[in-house]
Amino acid sequence: MANNGLSKTEKKVAFSLAGVFGLRMMGLFMIMPVFALYGQHLEGFSPLWVGIAIGAYGLTQAALQIPMGILSDKFGRKPIILIGLVVFAIGSLVAANAETIYGVVAGRAIQGMGAIASAVLALAADLTRDEQRTKVMAIIGMCIGFSFALSLLVGPIVAQYVGLSGLFALTACLAVLGMLIVQFLVPTPITHAPKGDTVATPTKLKAMITDPQLFRLDAGIFILHLVLTAVFVALPLDLVDAGLVKEKHWMLYFPAFIAAFFLMVPLIVIGVKKKNTKATFQVSLLVMMLALALMALFTHNLMVLSIAVVLFFTGFNYLEASLPSLIAKFCPVGDKGSAMGVYSTSQFLGAFCGGLLGGGAYQLLGAVGVFSAALCLMIVWLLLTLGMENPVLLKTYTLEATVEGKEQAKAMASELSQLTGVAEAIVVLEEKVAYLKVDEHFDLREARAVLGSVS
Repeated sequence: MANNGLSKTEKKVAFSLAGVFGLRMMGLFMIMPVFALYGQHLEGFSPLWVGIAIGAYGLTQAALQIPMGILSDKFGRKPIILIGLVVFAIGSLVAANAETIYGVVAGRAIQGMGAIASAVLALAADLTRDEQRTKVMAIIGMCIGFSFALSLLVGPIVAQYVGLSGLFALTACLAVLGMLIVQFLVPTPITHAPKGDTVATPTKLKAMITDPQLFRLDAGIFILHLVLTAVFVALPLDLVDAGLVKEKHWMLYFPAFIAAFFLMVPLIVIGVKKKNTKATFQVSLLVMMLALALMALFTHNLMVLSIAVVLFFTGFNYLEASLPSLIAKFCPVGDKGSAMGVYSTSQFLGAFCGGLLGGGAYQLLGAVGVFSAALCLMIVWLLLTLGMENPVLLKTYTLEATVEGKEQAKAMASELSQLTGVAEAIVVLEEKVAYLKVDEHFDLREARAVLGSVS
């Protein structure tokens, strides 16, 4: 009888890599709610440079995310991850010792050069069975969400006692802790999972960008993180103007994020029950738009701003959690690595552009200008979703396929595609694997029988 749970090794992989990912992302996130407030002593301080400093990591992340994944395929996952964490720690120390805002920008850009996301996810795929991989990725995803919530609590508290330099020093310590986890807790894979499932293939990137459904999702994550970064350039300053002293900002952010997490659950339940992901997706966009409208209209009303923060995080949490899942559902079979590579690049590029927009708009128009610009972008995203399709609920399998030539690969793919429950089947000769997208009527034993019989 098949084991439907994670093995002991898979649990170790899931939680150790989730810890590495979470520590690193927490180091990036902690600066967001505090930099505009605690960086005012830096030479060259201005709202524009605040935005650039907050989003600078996104530009280098976007540029290096796919190359680092490809390097991990060539030189091994763990060495590339360790190198990335070392670079991240160096960037943190550069920012910690900076006396000008330009030095902080340089440190944040160096932090982003430690682009390990694709290598970490590829390592997770290497060390897990295909049928359990979704659970492992979900654990990593939940840890990223938790790290964001924790950063909203820890960032303001730490900055209150040790300042901005101490906060950056703490992020360097978190990177070192991540290195220890990778070195001593994460198993070393013997073989790699197929490239198509884990790492972007440069020759396929154009197809991923031009696919209309994937483009909507990539544009969506770009706008989502652009808006998030822009809002956190203006919101901390706005809350101070509304009467909430900076030492107490965590008392708003953290409870608001947790409340939003629970408010998000009904959206998920309704979407699943009604089998209408598109409608739930659009409702989440409207919730975020309402939050931004309230922020723009009631900039000095702390009660309304608090409600707006809860609404903002409710929509954000749902969209952030659902977008990766939708990418996996819409991407062509066997191209998940390339699809996620474009998605991750769009996400980090959005963070960089959000810093530019937030800083520039605040300097020219104040907080109202930032929230209004963000609202306009959310309207654009809502219009993009009008052509969005509801995804068919399919599972993905990656199976070993011993094939010797193109004709044999074609014959195997043809026979697999005719099995009950198979929506799509591709056999990749170079990787010796078969990629399948299947529904609930699929019988794995039939597929294995085909793979064993074709010769």
